[in-house]
Amino acid sequence: MREIVLDTETTGFDPKTGDRMVEIGAVELINHMPSGKTYHQYINPERDMPQSAFEVHGLSAEFLRDYPVFRDIAAGFLDFIADARLVIHNAKFDVPFLNAELEWCKMPTIPFERAIDTLDIARKKYPGSPASLDALCRRFGIDNSHRTLHGALLDSEILAEVYLELIGGRQPGLVLSSGRASRDTITAEARSWRPEPRPVPLPSRLKKEEADAHAAFVEQLGDGAIWKKAGVS
Repeated sequence: MREIVLDTETTGFDPKTGDRMVEIGAVELINHMPSGKTYHQYINPERDMPQSAFEVHGLSAEFLRDYPVFRDIAAGFLDFIADARLVIHNAKFDVPFLNAELEWCKMPTIPFERAIDTLDIARKKYPGSPASLDALCRRFGIDNSHRTLHGALLDSEILAEVYLELIGGRQPGLVLSSGRASRDTITAEARSWRPEPRPVPLPSRLKKEEADAHAAFVEQLGDGAIWKKAGVS
């Protein structure tokens, strides 16, 4: 199963009022594990950068001026995501921006049903608790100390870790026995498991001289020696 954990940065909150995307970052997961493949692209928004947006991601209009516009990277972006499910924190924000940009350059848009919204998952799993990316990092003990500003690729990498925790850890589908055992059943089995005795004991690696030296040492310790109490000579 292929999933793409995705994040965007923008000039504001609403593409309908002229806001544009300025950065896309994405991380590929295969069977819930990072494959090592990523996508990252800065985008020239062809407009100014509001101060409020600059304070969030630190991307100025001057910095972005020499990067390609979205229509020049749209095909490559669609090739990367292909038909994978998209894991997004607050998909109601990112998907409309993606689709607005795709519509403006007459490219196929992304059905909202393709999105797995980690914000919704977190709110359902921990009702009443903060569900921001930073709050979830604190909950799961994920180090995000290097996240001083929002950045699409860095946030995607952090979100991938958060997503895997939200769905049950790095191997959510791990099954240790045949059948459809629940995670609770598997945990109980794991806790009660004990190794069986070897049918044939391993031969001793202790040399005769070493055994004799140990016996002499124990004898010097008297009847209180722990080896004597344990019945070990």
